[in-house]
Amino acid sequence: MRPRPPLPDVLAGTPAGTPAGTPPGVLPRGRARARARSAAATGLRALTATGAVVAVGLAALLGPAAGPAGAADNGRWSVFPAPAAGAADPSATGQERQFFTLQADPGTTVKDKVSVSNLSTAPMTFRLYGADAYNTPRDGGFAVRGPDETNRDVGTWIRLAKTTLTVPPRTRADIPFTLAVPANASPGDHPGAIVALDTRTDEGSGKVAVGVRRAVGARVYLRVGGPSLAALSVEHLTVSHGDPLLPGTGSTAATIHYTLVNRGNVTLSPRLAVKATGLFGRTLLNRPARDLPLELLPGQQVSLTEKWADAPAFDRVSVRLTVSTATGGVDERGTASYLVAPWLAVALVLAGLAVSAVWYVRRRRSRHPAAEAAEAAASGAGPDAVPDASDTYTGPGPRAGTGGDTASGADTGADSGPGTAVIGAPTGGS
Repeated sequence: MRPRPPLPDVLAGTPAGTPAGTPPGVLPRGRARARARSAAATGLRALTATGAVVAVGLAALLGPAAGPAGAADNGRWSVFPAPAAGAADPSATGQERQFFTLQADPGTTVKDKVSVSNLSTAPMTFRLYGADAYNTPRDGGFAVRGPDETNRDVGTWIRLAKTTLTVPPRTRADIPFTLAVPANASPGDHPGAIVALDTRTDEGSGKVAVGVRRAVGARVYLRVGGPSLAALSVEHLTVSHGDPLLPGTGSTAATIHYTLVNRGNVTLSPRLAVKATGLFGRTLLNRPARDLPLELLPGQQVSLTEKWADAPAFDRVSVRLTVSTATGGVDERGTASYLVAPWLAVALVLAGLAVSAVWYVRRRRSRHPAAEAAEAAASGAGPDAVPDASDTYTGPGPRAGTGGDTASGADTGADSGPGTAVIGAPTGGS
């Protein structure tokens, strides 16, 4: 498992731009307010008994990011593992560990302390509780159950020495706790957090009665002894793409949608590689493996997207995702195919071809009788042709008459000698 990455600057440590000489974790008033609002904006929502909406901001429990190590804080207070006795920095913000990284066997108990530092100039009262962690479905961020939600795992195993705590200004309080692992606990990772919730409710502005309650938590990564299994699947892989009416008239960008499911019992840090090919195996997209900005917790799933800005406008595309992890040697693939085309242009071409075919057939049919007549006229005969009376008879013997001209009563031929019959000659004497 790779080292736990630190929290985003907005949630951890002293951000850039803080005036020189400001103690770590202490912010100028304007920056503190801005960070508090940012933390509240990412909070959970719940309904109070009076019907007012209360936003519970759970700062420092979202997705990890690169940056300097620091306590989970929102500018007014911070929560982190308590330094050991004789720590080099005993101040209100001194810390040696960023997270609780614990190991235990089923049926054993772990003891530790959590520090809550009041970074403000007034006393603050907190509600302390343990919570189960989960991945947010939208982007896979690290989140925990709210104070009124039901916990079923490590959140129920944590027992704090105090559940309500008042901390003076500029002071750190160390609270002991125990984590009792049940004898029937499943092996593997059990992520959670210890949360400090401000008991005050800030009044919101506007017509709706909205209050804001802010919380900060320190992550707990517990691994229970036993066989570990790293397993992951790539599911629900689909592609949505731009479909311009005509080529060059709109965007052809595509979005690859997919779901990662952790089917093992250890936390995974996935890496993603994307490849797309077109007709005849042409490579359209080839992105090498890179780390995804999330920790996929056991039993969790997250739906993600991959943008493709220069997707083809007309092709048969096959997309393949390869997801791997350094832990457990996971290497899973998912594939999807789709056809993209400028359908209006295709429809216009097909309509043009159909019109051309109809015109050609009709033209052929209209020319067929005229062609037959022309061929009959050229040959001088047809199926009903009548022999011409002027045709020369060349055969032996008498020639038959032709129609009504055979009874004209006139001598139509000269006597060409004895034995020659004259057609139509009178039979009587003179």
